[in-house]
Amino acid sequence: MSDDTYTPPKVWKWEPGNGGRFANINRPIAGPTHDQALPVGKHPLQLYSLATPNGVKVTILLEELLEKGFEGAEYDAYTIRITEGEQFGSGFVAVNPNSKIPAMVDQSQNPAIRLFESGSILLYLAEKFDAFLPKDIVGRTETLNWLFWQMGSAPMLGGGFGHFYAYAPEKYQYPIDRYTMEVKRQLDVLDRRLADHRYIAGDEYTIADMAIWPWYGQLVTGNIYDAQEFLEVHTYTNVVRWSKEMEARPAVKRGRMVNRVWGDPAGQLPERHDASDFELRTQDKLDAEAGD
Repeated sequence: MSDDTYTPPKVWKWEPGNGGRFANINRPIAGPTHDQALPVGKHPLQLYSLATPNGVKVTILLEELLEKGFEGAEYDAYTIRITEGEQFGSGFVAVNPNSKIPAMVDQSQNPAIRLFESGSILLYLAEKFDAFLPKDIVGRTETLNWLFWQMGSAPMLGGGFGHFYAYAPEKYQYPIDRYTMEVKRQLDVLDRRLADHRYIAGDEYTIADMAIWPWYGQLVTGNIYDAQEFLEVHTYTNVVRWSKEMEARPAVKRGRMVNRVWGDPAGQLPERHDASDFELRTQDKLDAEAGD
């Protein structure tokens, strides 16, 4: 136990900048900080996002829908740079009053429908296109069980383990131990489920897989937090098997690229407006054009 034990004051006061790597994107009040209209493209679906795990859920589903032949799933994807506070612009807040990515507008409806919260967007799109959500009551319910499991569990992984293990300005044993225990328990839940099922909800690929893989699949494959050895992820053999199968899907590969602004420039597609953008408008191509 540290000698620097924190004693909470009687009344908490916010100190801007306190909180580590992402402190500048957090504040204790809601609402816009500045006027900033959102761009609007030509397709029915307008996505405003970033390739974090929550953002990747939606782009994977959209790419899977397009691969399945649903032309109405064509979309424009615009990057919201959360480290620069773009989620607090008036246009974005009008779509998502919670100022979190992803957010979407369906312009095919009159009036247009706003969508926020990744689970809500996945369910809306699955119902809109009648895809990746089983029609029978048993399969549908099992899919939604796991979709909502992810929504409730991932904050322990991201805001808990990820924050204190990877992003907090100082390492503290108590919170790392606390959230590591919970994340390993969650991985065990998934591993036991996947021992007897190819996919999360059963034998059918669904929005439950698309919701869970960006968090837990990328955790075991090392794409987030770089904690494979620490968590002994190789021991969750069924999760590893499922994660690799997911990662190999062409639509998953494309979905991971959309609104990505870090890592290998060839794997970044900051904006997406057409299927050809994956070949023509990745960041390495844009950099080459700018250098000509």
